[in-house]
Amino acid sequence: MVDRDLTARSAESGHEVSDINSKRVARVGLALATVIALALLVTYGLFHYFYSGETRTRPLPSPLSYSREPTPEPRLSVEPGEELKTLRSEEDAMLKSYGWIDRDKGVVRIPIDRAIEILAERGLPARPAKNVPATEANQSRKEERKR
Repeated sequence: MVDRDLTARSAESGHEVSDINSKRVARVGLALATVIALALLVTYGLFHYFYSGETRTRPLPSPLSYSREPTPEPRLSVEPGEELKTLRSEEDAMLKSYGWIDRDKGVVRIPIDRAIEILAERGLPARPAKNVPATEANQSRKEERKR
């Protein structure tokens, strides 16, 4: 007989009434939310208490500590393309101009195009040739290595 009564009540309410009590589920959910909220408040209070206690015992910072320290090496470039263009333009200006390298010794810098022309006219400097022909010198070196 009990089964018929439960079936009738379940049909009226639109859900199974014998399995779960919705009021108890709501109370458990509310209790869980309350416990979570209290845990958060207690945690916040503890953090605030410990932070204020730590800052009270900490010595005052030096006035020199407010200056910004330089960035440690390697420093990352903010605009690497622009810096490369600037470097290349400085190098090109140096390659295409006259200038002193060491004034006391009389060493100058000339444009690269002019240096190539001079080299083409005069040729590369060569070592003075020895009295012994190259083939004989190579053979004597080989004999020395064998010994």
